[in-house]
Amino acid sequence: MTIQWFPGHMAKARRQVQEKLKLIDVVVELADARIPNSSRNPMIDEIVSTKPRLMLLNKADLADDRKTNEWIQHFENKGIKTLAIDAQSGTNLKQIILSCQELVHEKWERMRAKGLNPRAIRVLIIGIPNVGKSTLINKLAKRNIAKTGDRPGVTTAQQWIKVGKELELLDTPGILWPKFEDELVGLRLATTGAIKDTIINLQDVAVFALRFLTDNYPDALKKRYDLQEIPEDIVELFDAIGKKRGCLMGGGLIDYDKTSELILRELRSGKLGKLTFETPSDWNNE
Repeated sequence: MTIQWFPGHMAKARRQVQEKLKLIDVVVELADARIPNSSRNPMIDEIVSTKPRLMLLNKADLADDRKTNEWIQHFENKGIKTLAIDAQSGTNLKQIILSCQELVHEKWERMRAKGLNPRAIRVLIIGIPNVGKSTLINKLAKRNIAKTGDRPGVTTAQQWIKVGKELELLDTPGILWPKFEDELVGLRLATTGAIKDTIINLQDVAVFALRFLTDNYPDALKKRYDLQEIPEDIVELFDAIGKKRGCLMGGGLIDYDKTSELILRELRSGKLGKLTFETPSDWNNE
């Protein structure tokens, strides 16, 4: 499944980010803790260049803790300061300000040596759609400034937002790249809700999700859908879940569209437990 989704405002956002970068002290990159690498835009390394960077693995409350720690170590080994956060509940948000201060410490010391008083740290927040940027900004600012939503593409323009005296945040629209060359990346993004459901085949995505759960989290799958055993045949697995949840059409036939929507909705909301869909070693193998 090849997914292409690059609305015009995203191309514009990339140009605007590059124009504003000279004003920025720290780039805060937000990724989904369930798919830390698939939810990174490959263009970001190129766009932000050598700016100090803080990686935030958001929605860590929905991700497998052990695998999140693997990812933190992976990014730290690459020289990128990394924190696991949950923007929704506010977990670890205080550490963001401290980490930004740490990243500009040397620059600020040079300013003080010249007799200059350091200003608020200018922070660029960047990431793909629906990764939680607006929720994070609202939590940091302690007021509802950035628009939020449970669908991708809510933010469509840039804005500066003050966070106390310490930070000034630049919010940007989520930027996806023009084409997902790796089919697995597209499927992982679709599974976690980064791509609009209206432009993808939900049955294909649900099939991917169920196969992944069967291989990696079989106990969670059995517990959620009250299965004694997981059928090897994917259609039989769909049928079992559809029957358990009453996703039926006339004549008692399984409604596969409804079943797919149910599976993805429950997976995304954490009802199947803490799930992570990739590890650093997966990427080394791929």
